[in-house]
Amino acid sequence: MSLSKKYCRSLHAQISLGTTSDDRFMPSGYVKAFANMDELVLTEKLDGQNNCFNQYGVFARSHTAPTVHPWDKPLRERWELIKNDLGTIELFGENMYGIHSIAYEKLESYFYVFAVREEEVWLSWEEVQFYADLFDFPTVPVLPIEVSLKDFYKKEQNANKSLSNWLTLNLGQTWEEYVQTEGLLGGYDPETAAPCCEGFVIRNAAAFKTNNDILPVAENEFDSLFKLVREKHVKTDVHWTKNWKPAKLIDYQKYKWYGYEYLG
Repeated sequence: MSLSKKYCRSLHAQISLGTTSDDRFMPSGYVKAFANMDELVLTEKLDGQNNCFNQYGVFARSHTAPTVHPWDKPLRERWELIKNDLGTIELFGENMYGIHSIAYEKLESYFYVFAVREEEVWLSWEEVQFYADLFDFPTVPVLPIEVSLKDFYKKEQNANKSLSNWLTLNLGQTWEEYVQTEGLLGGYDPETAAPCCEGFVIRNAAAFKTNNDILPVAENEFDSLFKLVREKHVKTDVHWTKNWKPAKLIDYQKYKWYGYEYLG
């Protein structure tokens, strides 16, 4: 029996490029649905492992039992310090300790929060920031939205083109160009040293349940959140584990203050 429920499935925008046969796209009408939301949050998608802190332990992809992977050790050590304060709160984030397809030069933590769940509700972004700060974790990098999709979107336009143009307006370049930069955390390909970042996540800033019946998606799929991933992004969920290497933080003193054992 599972101790908790794993992170639900996030779907790709129809303009996302880094997909495989196992991935699923948002259904038609998704851009209009997001344009109808009062406020959106645009974040960089980090290339790490999806991990969860809750009162029962630290979980990776499976929530049947707490993780015992060696690259999760810093998170397990951190959990020992905060486990009695979590209560019904579950912190979901990117575990950055093991380098995947992208390495980062500006990591401040081995865990970047991107969502907080309390029972069946995914809390608002304001609450995500509150709990991340409360437990001394950063959130994933947030990109400013200067022009809202609500104000930009016009229903007579091609929806995907409208989304692409909206991203260009806010990023200052196309999203395909942005993922060829180092992003906000100094991302680069560890084999070629070329700058890169994985992509983006766009979510409703307000709280939501996994499936709010605003789009025809499966019960375990988000309809208030979607992602865009760079072209040919390497899937490392299995293969990276064979010869994994630890990432380094830019501030080791802060790392020690958090109570971690040094593993780098």
